[in-house]
Amino acid sequence: MKQIVILLYILLSTASLSATSILIPMDQSQTDHLKAYGVVFKALENNHQGQWLLNYRGGSFLLDASSDVKENCLLMGVSYEEITQGEVADIYRQIEVENMERVELQKAPSVAVYSPPSAQPWDDAVTLALTYAEIDYKIIWDEEVLSGVLEDYDWLHVHHEDFTGQYGKFYSAFRNQIWYQADVKNNEQMAARLGFQKVSKMKLAVAQTLYDYVRRGGFLFSMCSAPETIDIALAASNTDIVPREFDGDPVDPNCLEKLDYSLTFALENFTPTLDPMLYKHSDIDTYPDRMVRFVNPVDDYFFLFDFAAKLDPVPTMLVQNHVNTVAGFMGQSTGIRKSFLKKFVTILGQPDNFDEVRYIHGNLGKGTFTFLSGHDPEDYRHMVNDPPTDLSLKKNSPGYRLILNNVLFPAAKRKERKT
Repeated sequence: MKQIVILLYILLSTASLSATSILIPMDQSQTDHLKAYGVVFKALENNHQGQWLLNYRGGSFLLDASSDVKENCLLMGVSYEEITQGEVADIYRQIEVENMERVELQKAPSVAVYSPPSAQPWDDAVTLALTYAEIDYKIIWDEEVLSGVLEDYDWLHVHHEDFTGQYGKFYSAFRNQIWYQADVKNNEQMAARLGFQKVSKMKLAVAQTLYDYVRRGGFLFSMCSAPETIDIALAASNTDIVPREFDGDPVDPNCLEKLDYSLTFALENFTPTLDPMLYKHSDIDTYPDRMVRFVNPVDDYFFLFDFAAKLDPVPTMLVQNHVNTVAGFMGQSTGIRKSFLKKFVTILGQPDNFDEVRYIHGNLGKGTFTFLSGHDPEDYRHMVNDPPTDLSLKKNSPGYRLILNNVLFPAAKRKERKT
């Protein structure tokens, strides 16, 4: 009997030593950085254990070895390595002594995108990234948001939305276009159906609901014009900044004095643009000033900050990448003026020697918000009716990695460290 116990112990010990984990490297060796996030997301959906190895080989992922994870890697064209427990221990030792950290990945977050039902997946960069990475998401719009469905979602994205009710300030150039007129009609009908006298009032109610969603623990990721217009709308909660051309009545003559910056997410002391013919919402957006600084598009890029992974794991997660600089890209709002940031906001990425930030993060109540300015990280100047970006040709995009860092962020929990 004693011999049998010893034999079983030896067999179990041997099996333990030969057991493997799956390392998904995220450095320059990765064949498809974007689909790698999809592999990890699917693994979490299937209740596999995982870790995010911050600053280790570009922010790599460590998953329990399983046939379905390996199969997904092969099907999706994602590079992976099978490693032994001894090799895992070596990685952990390296993480302990360098500016690295390991974060447990738990349940896959439920993902929603605030977008018109008629929008196509390529209408914004996030739905493009989610579709390419094969991460499931739900489309919600004003009616759903105001009915309380945000309670069902851990993570929400809003893109080129105009929360001020001015339809993107496209009036001057596109007011005679069928698509613009249809947008106005659809929003007016929605506002009337939901009991609002004006679209601007409905959009303000949505913005306030998003603010409350974050305050109560939600994760909000926003791009393009939404970071600018949501804070403008919130600051103008108690006044009217919308010109007659958009809502049928004039602006409040004292509107600028009535702005309340304590109601906003990230920005303060800005001035809304009250001219309906000017394609600009406020002085938050650094365009066109930035065109003097970035005459040549190849000179338009921003740096990702290097954070202390063990002390600041959240911003470290959000900047994980295989490069330290990201090519700039324009949008309805291209850059956020740095001098308007509230003091508690963390800057994640910015260019040198210019009053601009491109990537920011902040805490609000129990939740967080992250803003990335610009429209499409792989389309420098995306215009109305331009063709969609083909991410199969941009599978190692640093800019799109920032988006997918945010998608995976709610699944992460910092590993408790022994003192």
